[in-house]
Amino acid sequence: MSYVTHPEVKPEVTGFFDPATNTISYVVKDPASKSCAIVDSVMDIDYAAGRISYQHADEIIEFVRRNDLKVEWLIETHVHADHLSAAPYIQQKVGGKLGIGRNITIVQNTFGKIFNEGTEFQRDGSQFDRLFDDGDTYKVGSMECLAIHTPGHTPACVTHVMGDAAFVGDTLFMPDGGSARADFPGGDAGTLYDSIQKILSLPDETRLFMCHDYGPNGRDIQWETTVGDEKAHNIHVGGGKTKEEFVKFRTERDATLDMPKLIIPSLQVNMRAGELPPPDSDGKRYLKVPVNAL
Repeated sequence: MSYVTHPEVKPEVTGFFDPATNTISYVVKDPASKSCAIVDSVMDIDYAAGRISYQHADEIIEFVRRNDLKVEWLIETHVHADHLSAAPYIQQKVGGKLGIGRNITIVQNTFGKIFNEGTEFQRDGSQFDRLFDDGDTYKVGSMECLAIHTPGHTPACVTHVMGDAAFVGDTLFMPDGGSARADFPGGDAGTLYDSIQKILSLPDETRLFMCHDYGPNGRDIQWETTVGDEKAHNIHVGGGKTKEEFVKFRTERDATLDMPKLIIPSLQVNMRAGELPPPDSDGKRYLKVPVNAL
């Protein structure tokens, strides 16, 4: 598919780094209005204590209110396995429609079974306000935005292009960080390579914003690069690396990686669009730990 972008439009992008999960959330403001989108918000969790809180989300809400912004969209680039989404909490405070890739239904089917969620858990994506297909467009104020289906890390990964800025989720990291793992259920290294090529086919000057950064080799945390820089320098796909080279490397590397620390609570919450599981018969909410299932 040929994608139409609008690199002449330059949104104002403000990043919010969460050191507990190395996640970057974004407020993306239409340059022609007060309208904005929030991308990949974070809910705080003390997993050992079973407590959730919203300091990170409150920082974003305070920024929105201080700058008199109108939240039109709450975007999830994918179903995250390393942090919990705060989208419903933010939606309740400042509004906005919640959107994710249409293949959320695949993720819900897969993990609905793993977590034995039963028939009451809807697997049709109805927890979200909008399910994006490849090539779909939507607006933030007067700024036309584009959804590009970029699976491989998960089936539901979508890169969102807003003017000259693209939010790539976990599909790519900074050039010295490489690419996402592809060994979760529904992931595939070959598909990931093809998705990365979609991103790298955008204009070289397109700004790319990462969902995570871990400061490889002790450098300071960074989250913005360009298509041109990734094409030239990305350690996993840059410099013209072939699909075969990438798949071999990615498969071997993924076999050495531990599961993310928060994968169990993250998947249960994020496949519900950031909502906690419903209360049990005693009125309390519980997160399940499936044994030998992941």
